[in-house]
Amino acid sequence: MPLLSVWRVVAVQVLVGAVATVLAEWFTGQSVIALSVAYGALSVVIPAALFARGVTSPVSSANAGAAVFGFLLWEIVKIGLTLAMLLLAPRVVAQVSWPAMLVGLVLTMKVYWVALGVRSVFYPKVNFKSEQKNVS
Repeated sequence: MPLLSVWRVVAVQVLVGAVATVLAEWFTGQSVIALSVAYGALSVVIPAALFARGVTSPVSSANAGAAVFGFLLWEIVKIGLTLAMLLLAPRVVAQVSWPAMLVGLVLTMKVYWVALGVRSVFYPKVNFKSEQKNVS
């Protein structure tokens, strides 16, 4: 099975956040709700993109030890940035709707679980039959 691309996950997170924002605006007709959903999605996407950049850098893949250290370091940075963005939400979004922001955050965050279950979206098309060797 091919490796999961962290950049594909980030791209789908952006897509899910954008769709959730548009649907929030469409269903509620309130831009404050849509902005709150968008900010919740961005609170996941921006740290995830920074994480992806960090773990795919040449320094993080120099050897096994650097890869493990890099993963842990960038995961801590991702969590810290997400928390900072959530704490800054009332200053960034006027009249933030916390339930709407949490909907955007949770929907975007759940893309990680979908990535594990839906191969066709995240993995490149691979013809497994052509890769098998004829053992007869």
